[in-house]
Amino acid sequence: MDAMGQRQVSSRILTVPNVLSFIRLLLVPVFLVLIVVGQDFIALMVLIVSSISDFFDGMIARRFDQITRLGQLLDPLADRLFILAALVGLTARGIIPWWLLVVIVSRDLMLIVLGITLANFGYGPLPVHHLGKFATLCLFYAFPILMLGQAFTSVAPVMNPVGWAFAIWGAFLYWWAGVIYLRETLRVIRIPLESRPTRSDTLKS
Repeated sequence: MDAMGQRQVSSRILTVPNVLSFIRLLLVPVFLVLIVVGQDFIALMVLIVSSISDFFDGMIARRFDQITRLGQLLDPLADRLFILAALVGLTARGIIPWWLLVVIVSRDLMLIVLGITLANFGYGPLPVHHLGKFATLCLFYAFPILMLGQAFTSVAPVMNPVGWAFAIWGAFLYWWAGVIYLRETLRVIRIPLESRPTRSDTLKS
């Protein structure tokens, strides 16, 4: 930590948390294939292993001051890719309708466009909004719950409604957060040129 008690972010590449994040990324295609071929129970085990590694990489990064810029990129990327893999796999099997895939993916594509726009105006990425975090959490729970209903038909009458509740609520909040990001992007790019930060600065909120 620095003198102000804030955790410092390093540019190191080879750290234990980053290695765990890379392992999580490598598990994403394995997870996707297992879902597509209908091995939902094994897919759930892979997801559990990924979640455990996610917990440990965050704990190690904070406890041993190994927070890095790469880690801040890889950790949320792995979460989003697991969500996307579950969404694509379950959609391919007809368990989830295509419109939900379009709703979620189109929001992520919008954020990519906003990120490019901000970079062109000399800004870093927008701070993550708490609604975005909660929406991601809802989706991260929704698809495993739906997979659980597929793996164990005896619990499907309970798991399916719960999973769909998380999925629909998560998609709604996902776009709500997206609208907030869009409004913030439009606000900051209207700041007069002489008041804009350099490209290396990040947005403050």
